[in-house]
Amino acid sequence: MIFDLKMIREFYKNYPARVDAAKAKLKRPLTLSEKILFAHLHHDSPLADHKRGSDYVFFQVDRVAMQDATAQMALLQFMTCGRKKVAVPSTVHCDHLITAEVGAAKDMEVALSKNKEVFDFLSSVSQKYGIGFWKPGAGIIHQIVLENYAFPGGMMIGTDSHTVNAGGLGMVAIGVGGADAVDAMSGMAWELQMPKLIGVKLTGKLRGWTSPKDVILAVAGILTVKGGTGAIVEYFGPGAQSISATGKGTICNMGAEIGATTSTFGYDKSMARYLKATGRSKVATMCNKVADYLTGDAECYANPEKYFDQVIEIDLSKLEPHINGPFTPDLAWPLSKFAAAVKKNKYPARLEVGLIGSCTNSSYEDLTRAASIARQAKDKNLEVKAEFTITPGSEQIRFTAQRDGLLHDFSAIGGVVLANACGPCIGQWSRHIDDSKRANSIMTSFNRNFTSRNDGNPNTHAFVASPEIVTAFAIAGDLTFNPKKGVLINRKGEAVKLDPPKGIELPKAGFAVEDAGYIEPAKRGSTVKVAVDKKSERLQLLKPFTPISNEELQGMRVLIKAKGKCTTDHISMAGPWLKYRGHLENISNNCYIGATNAFNDERNKVLNLEKGEYMEVPASARVYQKKGIGTIIFGEENLGEGSSREHAAMEPRYLGVKAVVVKSFARIHQTNLKKQGMLALTFANPADYDKVRQDDKVSILGFDKFAPGKPLQIRLDHADGKSETFDVNHTYNDAQIEWVRSGSALNKIRKDFGVK
Repeated sequence: MIFDLKMIREFYKNYPARVDAAKAKLKRPLTLSEKILFAHLHHDSPLADHKRGSDYVFFQVDRVAMQDATAQMALLQFMTCGRKKVAVPSTVHCDHLITAEVGAAKDMEVALSKNKEVFDFLSSVSQKYGIGFWKPGAGIIHQIVLENYAFPGGMMIGTDSHTVNAGGLGMVAIGVGGADAVDAMSGMAWELQMPKLIGVKLTGKLRGWTSPKDVILAVAGILTVKGGTGAIVEYFGPGAQSISATGKGTICNMGAEIGATTSTFGYDKSMARYLKATGRSKVATMCNKVADYLTGDAECYANPEKYFDQVIEIDLSKLEPHINGPFTPDLAWPLSKFAAAVKKNKYPARLEVGLIGSCTNSSYEDLTRAASIARQAKDKNLEVKAEFTITPGSEQIRFTAQRDGLLHDFSAIGGVVLANACGPCIGQWSRHIDDSKRANSIMTSFNRNFTSRNDGNPNTHAFVASPEIVTAFAIAGDLTFNPKKGVLINRKGEAVKLDPPKGIELPKAGFAVEDAGYIEPAKRGSTVKVAVDKKSERLQLLKPFTPISNEELQGMRVLIKAKGKCTTDHISMAGPWLKYRGHLENISNNCYIGATNAFNDERNKVLNLEKGEYMEVPASARVYQKKGIGTIIFGEENLGEGSSREHAAMEPRYLGVKAVVVKSFARIHQTNLKKQGMLALTFANPADYDKVRQDDKVSILGFDKFAPGKPLQIRLDHADGKSETFDVNHTYNDAQIEWVRSGSALNKIRKDFGVK
């Protein structure tokens, strides 16, 4: 079954003409990213050479995907906008609410029982509004999208930052907040600042222990967690064509870790093979007819410095396996230097858990490469020294891997197969550890390794590597081991070495599955009732936010001045808090509880000037809110990096925060704040961050004349009677200012649809 075949046929029918029109208008060759972007311009944005990193442009996306944790709030918002059905193909995927503890079967049983209310809500709302529903156990959203929905040249958005995974099939796929998804699902234009372009030229060919994962781990080390912000990363060159489609997906997936808007590859034979293997030969045939339009023009790749804003070149033949971490995905260590780094930095050398799979690395090829290492361990009489888990990306992958004996290879050395879900990657992990605060080391093939992300322990040193490297380290149980050179002692006392992994790109017998887990929407959705219990602790209907007034921006209190790295995990933690993702009031009790208070270097402990005592962040916010006092948040660089969760914007908005002022924002978080009708501002002089005191009264000046390109001012009235004033910048355009004036972007949509 090919989903949305009619839409895809229509797309390829019109796509070449749209690209040709753009080339004629701009009078120059186009990169792949530009071809896709210009071919998806909404009629509200006329064809023009929109300035990268500056102009805001409206696009018409082809589809929307949502995972269960973010879909709740997205669909609660969509229910209020007045539409009877989604305007573009949309899907919901239940992958985030399944906790890994003992193994797939038992964990699924527990999850279905604990989350029945939420799954029933998502299923019924999907049925009502024409949304495809992938039930719990079907798999992880990004793997499902790659297997079923992604198509070269297409443009999609998804309410998860790793939506970018679909770039492995040549899409421009972008992670967004739920309010952005509502725009697209309601038939409105979707807005994005025209991205800059980073070109990555790949030469040579991967070999031995080196895998596609190592490409993005190396790129993360080069660009850092903010180096890709506001840019699309486009991979090209002979090395790019030598990588499988799922390998390309892995590289694109972790582009979220460098802040990239998305990443993509040009259409090639590996994509055609994957489309055919996943039952989409008709799509491959259409792509082959317009193949030149599905990659960048030759002139762009021959002289990349002329057409890209930044160019990086990597020789895959010389690339080493990498291990990144701990605590940040851009701390990149080549394998040859990793052992020395462990010793020098005094990282816990004993590896306690190795975890492979996730949306980033759970393809058939990934599993075969890791399984080849597991078979060696069995054959060479080696004992696995670390706990070892395997997360298949989809039921199709799991079923095929079981049929072909791969899961047996893992279980034969003590590996535990977890549910087809996100699990430990997002903190849904009931970890087996004697002391939940003890310093320890784990290694994963996931994408993120922020402090506390996987198991809630701030002292867990999480390292990121390829599945085969993780498997080798799990066998050794020692971070100073080098799989390429190291020797292990087996049960017989013999010294043995591990051979390089061997992988199979696609299953020789084809993919197979008995129940993929898809439920199509009802033909008459108007008859479906969506019930939300008023007494529910997990679901809560939304009330519109009221617009911010100029008066509310005077004499505000500092809720928190966040110090250092402050990701969306710090602002709105996942793990056990995921159960409240559909209940704004309850989940607001985790607002900024993971952020470090710059005034005392402690978490979730801020001074409340009304009470005259230190309080938890949400409690302090509620005190100010009850007294009618507005609050403001200050932060440092790249605030809101990581997940696309809009709860990180909705929670402070719900608790009365009027503005967030930082040195710089991560793209998605800044957009989410704007969508919820808040002020997302940046210091004109980053050093002004240091002027903010915890007992200040803070006023924002110039809001009554809020206009594009015009800075606002902040006045700090210190407790000693002195005052300081400085400029703060913003990137709001006229439409976004209207969101603020309306109270939120959703309020503006309601107004446009005549909903009161």
